[in-house]
Amino acid sequence: MNQTDKAEFYIEVIATDSTEEDIDRMTRQLLSELRELDVESVKLVSDVSAPEGAKGDLTIIGSIALELLPGAIPSVISLVQAWVTRGHGRTVKFKGRGFEFEGSLEDLQKFLETMEKGK
Repeated sequence: MNQTDKAEFYIEVIATDSTEEDIDRMTRQLLSELRELDVESVKLVSDVSAPEGAKGDLTIIGSIALELLPGAIPSVISLVQAWVTRGHGRTVKFKGRGFEFEGSLEDLQKFLETMEKGK
């Protein structure tokens, strides 16, 4: 497969009644679990232009970038679904290839199935 066959997604971790530190911790936990899967690349999303006077890269709290082959999407969805159910008030937002989705993981699965049928 060539580079254009890879899917790129962004996952944003959202948790009700959580601090930025809590969301950062949860995001890093999810990142660690995603790295165990057969994905091309997974990393925290950083702001490319830090404000004047800031030191180093600024990480955008709760955001993960993924690059993977389409065949790996079901395993990513399953992992994220299991991860969300292990914590109270957790949701995720998926973005990629001209779509943005926020909702339950069951709704996401239906959405992705609809996208596959539309190809």
